[in-house]
Amino acid sequence: MATGRFVSYLRVSTQKQGRSGLGLEAQREAVAGYLDGGKWKLVEEVVEVESGKNSDRPELAKALSLCRLHRATLIVAKLDRLARNVAFISALMEAGVKFQAVDMPDVNDMVVHILASVAQGEAKAVSDRTKAALAAAKARGTQLGGLRWNLPSVADKGRIAALKVRRQARERYTKDVLPIIEAIKAEIQVASIDGEEKAVSLRQIASALNERGITTARGGEWSAVQVQRIMDR
Repeated sequence: MATGRFVSYLRVSTQKQGRSGLGLEAQREAVAGYLDGGKWKLVEEVVEVESGKNSDRPELAKALSLCRLHRATLIVAKLDRLARNVAFISALMEAGVKFQAVDMPDVNDMVVHILASVAQGEAKAVSDRTKAALAAAKARGTQLGGLRWNLPSVADKGRIAALKVRRQARERYTKDVLPIIEAIKAEIQVASIDGEEKAVSLRQIASALNERGITTARGGEWSAVQVQRIMDR
């Protein structure tokens, strides 16, 4: 039984299919059937009309952004076609969002995990090749480890990597939420009698974000101070 928030991503290959709805209705019905029952909310349905060979997927980027903003799960009707698309898998791996395929409900993030395992295997192979090269150099009499004292410790490396990940996540979230803030400002601005636009307060923006169910980067409710921090970045 489905629970939580979802963003559905539907895709067809041609403009003709997009206009006629051919293929979209079947996907839409599949998603609706999966979500039938339970306590869930469909935040938005996003439709992409793109060839599978095209790596530019603006609507997919929009869907992933919505998932991050609403802490929602990306749901697709069929995994088989999307799983063969490098652009889709790459975007999904980098997005950091939950994923659900209707036609393979027990799979969830398996595809992403498999690809992550492949990447991990490649990293191990690089490490093994490096060790082999160092061993060969040592056998030739090359002096190794002279600058070891100048290398950062494992803890330092981990801390640096963690800071980088957090910074990237913060920058990505800011990029996601800024267009929403601008849209809110445009919606609630009221023109006065003399034609001058009335300023929109940070508190109004925070209230609108909370009403839309958009959380802060840490999952909490918005305040005027938090809105200001985002706008200052």
